[in-house]
Order: sequence, then structure tokens, then C-alpha cells
Amino acid sequence: MDIGASTACLYPLETEKALYELAVRGVRNVEIFINSVDELEGGIYADMKKTIKEYGVSVKSFHPFSSPMESVFLFGNYPRRTDYLIDMYKKYFEKLAELGAEYFVLHGAILSTHVDDDLYMERYLRLYRIAKEFGVTVLQENICYCKSKDIDFLRKMSDQLGDEVRFVLDTKQARRSGTDAFDYLDAIGDKVAHIHISDCDENCDCLPIGKGVFDFTKLFKRLDELCYDNAMIVELYRENYTSYDELRDSVVALQSKLKDYRG
Repeated sequence: MDIGASTACLYPLETEKALYELAVRGVRNVEIFINSVDELEGGIYADMKKTIKEYGVSVKSFHPFSSPMESVFLFGNYPRRTDYLIDMYKKYFEKLAELGAEYFVLHGAILSTHVDDDLYMERYLRLYRIAKEFGVTVLQENICYCKSKDIDFLRKMSDQLGDEVRFVLDTKQARRSGTDAFDYLDAIGDKVAHIHISDCDENCDCLPIGKGVFDFTKLFKRLDELCYDNAMIVELYRENYTSYDELRDSVVALQSKLKDYRG
């Protein structure tokens, strides 16, 4: 498994600076959270490419700032808006392919939109197939305030879409949904292609790795049963740690835990 961290951990530090702060600390696997459209062009994009090349960084996935727009654009009932967002995401897919990244993280519709299941899957499938033209896979993430918090809905996606759906498991979002992350793995684990990981305790649902009580050994065992060999990306919120070094330490701690498990 490739273990790394997301530039989202450093928000609101600008994305190219966040990438540099991770790279200079030895984090070699990253998820890039894009915070504006212009970060994929011009000097900003050039800076990111320079950091990636100089430090040997492997970009595993992209996460778009436009996630909150997906409810009314991608999953709404106004086709022109849907086309607009898909055109925007095509540009992202092109850059993902250029950087060698395979995965694109989708939040999807928030709960209050009450979008029909069949329409949701129709739109997801449309985006999934377009992304595949660029060699990119769109991953549905479990999000506590979105339709995707519901295990039964994710299971329905898996059943109906067959081999044309893949998922992100986010452990902190599982906690915030009041659901055990292992229950998600029981339901859709064979199609989980990416993981956002964090530690936790009885007082905080998102902590640096090694600062809580999460059962990583149990997780590694379950992932082995599923033959999972993709990335695990540390994703924390800025209020959950005090210094950037803690992000590197979380990556190292997770690598150490996996090494100990492997024996």
C-alpha cells in the first residue's frame, strides 16, 4: 500500500505551497485538493509540476473544491448546468492523466436535494464513463451530509452499476455518519479503491495517526482479506494538528503500523 497525505490537510494554505510543504517533509504519495480552477493552469500548475518532479512525488488522486456544486450542477434538473460541470471536470481529468493520477473524488448530492436514486446513478455513470476516456476513475466518497452516507444507497450503487463504480472510504466521515467504517467495507469493500484515513478517540473523530485508539490492525487485516493494495491517504482538518511536521509523522506512523502488522 502507498501511504501519503492530502494537501487538504493544510487548507487554507495555497495548494502549490501545501504540496511543497508535504514534499519537503518526505511525503511521497499525495492527494491534491484543488481549491480554484486556475490552479490547473499557468504558473501555479507549473509550480506544482516542478515540486512533483523535484521530490519524486506520486499524485494518487484529485479532490475538487467544486464538491458543493455537485448537488445542483451534476445532480440537478437543469441540463445546461450539468453540462457545464462535466466540461469543468473534463479539464481536471486531462490534468490527472498528465500527472499520472488515477482517481477523482466525488462527494455527490447533499441529503437535502432528495435526488432520485436512478437519476443519481445515471449522472454518476455518465461522469464515470467520460473520466475513463482519460484513464481516470471517478470514486464515490462516503460523506456524512451527502446521500453517500447511506450504506444501503452505496450498496445499491454497487449492485446496479456493476463494474462501473468505485468508492473512497473516509474513516472520519464514517464516524460523523454514526456508522462503523468496517460496515462500509462489508458492504462495498471489494470496490473501494482509495482510503482517507485518520485516527480518533472518544473526544475527537479526527486525529493524527497514533494519537487515538482506532484499530489499525483490524483495518489492515480486513483490507488484506479484500486484496486491497491501493493508497491510504492521511486526511486531517487544520484544527486537528498543530504543525505540518505532524502530517509527516502521521504518514510515518501509519507506515510503521503497517510494517509491524506485516511482521
